[in-house]
Amino acid sequence: MISQIDRKNIVLLGAPVEEGAGRLGCAMGPAALRLAGIGPALEKLGHTVEDRGNLAPENLSGFTLPGLARNAALIGGWTRTLDCAAYETLKNGKMPIFLGGDHSLSMGTVAGAVRHAEEQGRKLFVLWMDAHADFNTPATSPSGNMHGMSVAFFCGVDGFSGILPDDRPAVAPENVFMCGLRSIDPDERAELTRAGVNVFDMRFIDENGIVAAMKRVIETVRQADGLLHLSFDTDFLDPEIAPGTGTTVRGGGTYREAHVVMEMLYDSGLVTSLDIVELNPFLDDRGKSAYLLVELMSSLFGQKIF
Repeated sequence: MISQIDRKNIVLLGAPVEEGAGRLGCAMGPAALRLAGIGPALEKLGHTVEDRGNLAPENLSGFTLPGLARNAALIGGWTRTLDCAAYETLKNGKMPIFLGGDHSLSMGTVAGAVRHAEEQGRKLFVLWMDAHADFNTPATSPSGNMHGMSVAFFCGVDGFSGILPDDRPAVAPENVFMCGLRSIDPDERAELTRAGVNVFDMRFIDENGIVAAMKRVIETVRQADGLLHLSFDTDFLDPEIAPGTGTTVRGGGTYREAHVVMEMLYDSGLVTSLDIVELNPFLDDRGKSAYLLVELMSSLFGQKIF
């Protein structure tokens, strides 16, 4: 039986993981988003919001991965916790919003979402809004920071055995849409091309507009009757408007580009799960980035200009 996700019934789940990044501070992200009013903002739009507080990682003490993967045991523990949280929330017909936390958290959130989608006989699509591709593995990563491995993990690329069962469902690379890329490692570029991931880098957006990219995403997901997971990295945005992240890259998404994406996604009714990641309040300017993220989430859930 195919269950429907009630997008009006939202569950907030904090994931204060920061050890997947090269710079500490993302653990404060969930608190900053709450202080910026994400719950009340969504309730004001007519949604039921349940805040379940912050999750904690499963204990995987002693776990390692071959290659360069910093804090593999801790990130593996978070992945297991978040996989279960995403799966159970979706199974119960509610929409999870994961408050991050660095981008390694999506290893678990997307894994749980694709597990649910497979049980429903549907495809999971991922809209990855980020300056970075995060398609490294422990064998290819120059830094070993696991927030740069998330997409490779949930697409089932080798190198992560033992974090989740090896027979777990994976997202087909052709069902991943990356938007806003402007910093890609050489090995990642080759692997993305080989895998068939859809990439809308900033040059594509400059030449064609972000609306063209979103129309392709929405049309593809709708035609497949798919589920859509949105993973929104703060560094998708230009650092002039969102300085509160440790991985800033100049030339990012503008205020209006980000809002029109959210407005189009709301109109489509396709998003069924969501990450908000890489907010580092220690690097922010008086909450500027956190408040902007809450504004964007309001647009995603129905706030309109007219």
